[in-house]
Amino acid sequence: MRSLPLLALMLLSLVLSSCGFHLRGSLPLEKFPSLYLDAPKHSELAERLSLQLQSNQVKLLEQMDPKAPVLKLEQDSLERRTLSLFPNGQVAEYELIYKVRYTLYLPEQNEQQREFQLTRDYQDDPNSALAKAKELDLMLDELRTQAASRIIRQLNRTH
Repeated sequence: MRSLPLLALMLLSLVLSSCGFHLRGSLPLEKFPSLYLDAPKHSELAERLSLQLQSNQVKLLEQMDPKAPVLKLEQDSLERRTLSLFPNGQVAEYELIYKVRYTLYLPEQNEQQREFQLTRDYQDDPNSALAKAKELDLMLDELRTQAASRIIRQLNRTH
């Protein structure tokens, strides 16, 4: 009787693995066994992208290879747009716009340039500036991680 839940779990695992189901982010990028990542030095987006590529079983090359694809991070930038103000005229809420542009160079094919943007609302409070600065840093980390995941998904759909 105790082994029934274990047997059910094993059966479920077998069924899911046999149908080709993979958790998002765990699917290897079969089209890209190796890749050269061309990015500005000290780019936080490039660091997150490198980690996600490696976890998706992509070998990152140390130097360009004419037979290997090249992923060039052209731009990642953050813009702020005021959404609302306090009665005293100070900014109460911002919209953060994180823009990413990259180009994928595939051997013997045309380059594929892509860009996207991610947005978040950020409420500012001048009375708790230190806490809000930490919150902003965490939000930027989250945006960079989501941008890296989106690039991985777009690479997976590349033909």
